[in-house]
Amino acid sequence: MTNFISVQLKKASEVDLAKPLCKFIQQSYPGAEAQAEHCRAAEELSRLRKSALGRPLDKHESALETLLRYYDQLCSIEPKFPFSENQVCVTFTWKDAFDKGSLFGGSAKLALASLGYEKTCVLFNCGALASQIAAEQNLDNDEGLKAAAKHYQFASGAFQHIKDTVLSALNREPTVDISPDTVGTLSLIMLAQAQEVFFLKATRDKMKDGIIAKLANQAADYYGDAYKQCQYKDTLPKEVFPVLAAKHCIMQANAEYHQSILAKQQKKFGEEIGRLQHAADLVKTVASRYDEYINVKDLVDKINRALAAAKKDNDFIYHDRVPDLKDLEPIGKASLVKSTPVVVPLSQKFTDLFEKMVPLQVQQSVSVYNQRKADLVNRSIAQMREATNLANGVLASLNLPAAIEDVSGDTVPQSILNKSKSVIEQGGIQTVDQLIKDLPELLQRNKEILDESLRLLDEEEATDNDLRTKFKERWQRTPSNELYKPLRAEGANYHNILNKAMQADGQVKERYQTHRDTIALLCKPEAELNAAIPSANPAKTLQGNEVVNVLRTLLASLDEVKKEREQLENDLKSVNFDMTSKFLTALAQDGAINEEAISVTELDRIYGSYTQKVQESLKKQEELLKNIQNAHQDFSKMKQSNNESNLREEVLKNLAVANDNFVELVANLKEGTKFYNELTEILLKFQNKCSDIIFARKTERDELLKDLQQSIAREPSAPSIPLPTYQTTPAAGSKPAASPAPTPAPRTMVGTKPQPPARPPPPVISAASSSSSALAPSGAAAAPAAPPAPTPGASAPAASTAPSQAQGPPYPTYPGYPGYCQMPMPMGYNPYMYGQYNLPYAPSPVYQTPGQPPYPPPQQPGYPFPQQPYYQQ
Repeated sequence: MTNFISVQLKKASEVDLAKPLCKFIQQSYPGAEAQAEHCRAAEELSRLRKSALGRPLDKHESALETLLRYYDQLCSIEPKFPFSENQVCVTFTWKDAFDKGSLFGGSAKLALASLGYEKTCVLFNCGALASQIAAEQNLDNDEGLKAAAKHYQFASGAFQHIKDTVLSALNREPTVDISPDTVGTLSLIMLAQAQEVFFLKATRDKMKDGIIAKLANQAADYYGDAYKQCQYKDTLPKEVFPVLAAKHCIMQANAEYHQSILAKQQKKFGEEIGRLQHAADLVKTVASRYDEYINVKDLVDKINRALAAAKKDNDFIYHDRVPDLKDLEPIGKASLVKSTPVVVPLSQKFTDLFEKMVPLQVQQSVSVYNQRKADLVNRSIAQMREATNLANGVLASLNLPAAIEDVSGDTVPQSILNKSKSVIEQGGIQTVDQLIKDLPELLQRNKEILDESLRLLDEEEATDNDLRTKFKERWQRTPSNELYKPLRAEGANYHNILNKAMQADGQVKERYQTHRDTIALLCKPEAELNAAIPSANPAKTLQGNEVVNVLRTLLASLDEVKKEREQLENDLKSVNFDMTSKFLTALAQDGAINEEAISVTELDRIYGSYTQKVQESLKKQEELLKNIQNAHQDFSKMKQSNNESNLREEVLKNLAVANDNFVELVANLKEGTKFYNELTEILLKFQNKCSDIIFARKTERDELLKDLQQSIAREPSAPSIPLPTYQTTPAAGSKPAASPAPTPAPRTMVGTKPQPPARPPPPVISAASSSSSALAPSGAAAAPAAPPAPTPGASAPAASTAPSQAQGPPYPTYPGYPGYCQMPMPMGYNPYMYGQYNLPYAPSPVYQTPGQPPYPPPQQPGYPFPQQPYYQQ
């Protein structure tokens, strides 16, 4: 009686997880040590997947533990890696656990670049393996009973979790085995079996009959509900249905039997007989319809003995009235089982391989924080540099400090000599020429990388569009134009960046051409430089004048401010604070990260003092420049003014401006070179990202094309071939129809068990065995259908459902399965010649119809396909 249903495992295609994960790690984690550690973890994860899915698993706890560890690891990496078609693209391919395929193609399968899909399928296998382990338990001892109940409840919880999450995890229609309807039914079946295990334990422990009856009645309800859910749906193998119907009857019979014992104890002898009669009817139904699935001989004998004894006692002693079945009080129910919720980690031995890797949400928050930090630092540095350029411009317009140094009128001022020396040390005009010459090459290199990346996307998208046009709705995958939107947006952004960089390059070149001659003059030796500067004889000596001393003091103060800014700029650049711990704490406490609030608070705390120093420096410079301009006015009044001195002063001003422009040009060109080199690295990563997704799309495309070819090969070709006679049978007592419409044959599976010689009725052509079923009762042969359980008060199967002559136990027809309707086949026609020359066992001559050789005789009326096997007694 203890035949339990177990679920077949799904089969997965091999996938290399290490390569794409290592690529993402190398792109996202700059530290070589961190990269190496995370890559080792990725390789270990790939080995774990191969161990969990790449080999047949034993029906043992250790195999289940491996599956659970892999599922826990998938849950752990989900927030740390952006698994999607356009980021970390890994395509997972799984076959339908219940689809056996066809002659021209393999079984149904689905390939998705979704970690949620992988998690769902792995959890399905966890539940399936748990059901197999439970079915293997020895139910004659407490340890086996406890283990079976635990595994069935876990399997029920796993299937229920899939039912609740599969649609949101996949965002598309799943295969039949993991569809909500299928896994919902499987969850209920597992729960029913767990309840039955508790019934067996209560019986073994000889608990009170009232409790045992309630446990059995609850199990009967579970089995009945499971049967109702799947009887009109072609989602589970057909051999499951008769087992569910039989179990419903058996558990209901057990409930009635133990309730009858309770009635006897309460001196309700009529009720005892009524319940035993109902129990006897139920087990008689099982014995007549499902004896090939479940052996109930012991239960039948036990109930019949109790019924005979009760009737004898009542007839001779009590004479109690036997109530009708409808008048019996309903038996109570007691559920001791519930689906085990899926709470990660499921494995007791789980250790996170990527424990040191922060979640993706934290990574994104840190990235946004770093951008905010860079904006703040760059803004402060830009303010200081603009202020410095403004100060240099004001001093150059006033010819300071050259004006107060040039009191002799015929020598090069010291400040100009210092500027000339600095320009020569930096390479002079040759440095600028070389930097400007390198820019177009760097720009062209970046444009070629970007154009090649976009060309790859265009080619793949064009191929996808052509195939979509060819196959139309059969081409079921995400359109490339939708999938590539983020990549194209990223590419357009890089195009804009390059265009702006080209404009900036043009402005730098234009400025260089404007000041090139003056910069070249600064690069000359002191003698040539002095000769190029006009001389002028001042009218009076200003050396030691109070105004000159004031100007020198102010200029020295301004130089000090500039030096302070340089130091302040270095301090701003060197400040470093790791926000990872802050964001991890926020995520752990709140379950989410308010990045803006946290970042603004921390930036104000860290950079508040530096920002204040920048503003103080700007304010101090403003006051100094005002005082310098006022002092210069006094200096100009005392200084003799003539054409020669004005011309000399103008040249000195131009030389000071040329120095400032040289410094700024070199800085801009070096920054531009650095920018192009960094952009090259970014664009190479972008190109790799495009190449990876295109490779994944090509693999997916080839797989989909292969599936489509197999699907097309499986489709019937026109004209259609008439169906063989063994796929339809005439109804009992009916005459062959004039032109019957053939019905499709149900899915059948070849049995591995050899058939013995047949006895009437005619021999079975094919049989399905439990070894070929995807979801089969342990120790029972497979068959395609099962009847609904009888309702209370119903008697044994009516005579009208069986043939009029004695031909063994009836094999019922079930409503809701059009493939099993009783359809007459025209006499004397069989396109496959499936007669006495190719049957496994030649039919007995007494059943051949004289006058119609060599055609086989029509099948016995009243037996829908496939027929129940008979064995010689």
